[in-house]
Amino acid sequence: MSAMRTEDLIRALAKDAKPVERLAHPAWRAMMWMMVSVVYVAAFLWVVGVRPDLSNKMSDPRFLIEVGAALLTSMMAAAAAFCAGCPGRPLWERFAPLPFLGVWLASLGEGCWRQWLQAGPEGLHLQVDLTCFQSITAVGIVPAIAILLMIRRGAPIAPMSTTGLAILAATALGAAALRLFHTQDMSLMLLVWQFGSVALLAGFGFLAGRYVLRWSLPQLTADVGSHPPSC
Repeated sequence: MSAMRTEDLIRALAKDAKPVERLAHPAWRAMMWMMVSVVYVAAFLWVVGVRPDLSNKMSDPRFLIEVGAALLTSMMAAAAAFCAGCPGRPLWERFAPLPFLGVWLASLGEGCWRQWLQAGPEGLHLQVDLTCFQSITAVGIVPAIAILLMIRRGAPIAPMSTTGLAILAATALGAAALRLFHTQDMSLMLLVWQFGSVALLAGFGFLAGRYVLRWSLPQLTADVGSHPPSC
């Protein structure tokens, strides 16, 4: 590109430029999203009511590990999604939720193993339970919309991974909330219908990322040239 065209490009970009508000740090934005989402989840639980044996379940270490791992997966996925929407952030941040996702999966797998030892194949009987998918979607829809709107204020340079992480954050929060009002405790059912629903929805979010977080290049003035400048 010639020096003249470079100057024309700079003038075109600077013409009528408006002040840009600097976004908060991704960790702070994730905290804000989490606080708003928790308020929504609390209101949802107030409407539907919590499970009758919740006080007893709160003394069960495996239950606490499952719910805690789901919540930490949600928090770290939200932070990773906001980081993925900021240019210049290190790539490893997008994998931050994986350790907590692994703990969550391992806790469910350990529960399946215990049920196998106690009852044999009969203890791993799988039934169709679409309530899990529907409930996770119902709880996670508002947090999902909120985080995607917040991310759109940034620069979604990696729309697929950003959207996948955002949906993972919302659905993992929905799965954690589901454990507080749904009485299903069979580990195989939790693994297939709850964890599976989260994985399915996050995967769908990843595939739909290019359509959900479109980031079109600005149209430059005609005197800059008909072809956009190369990077």
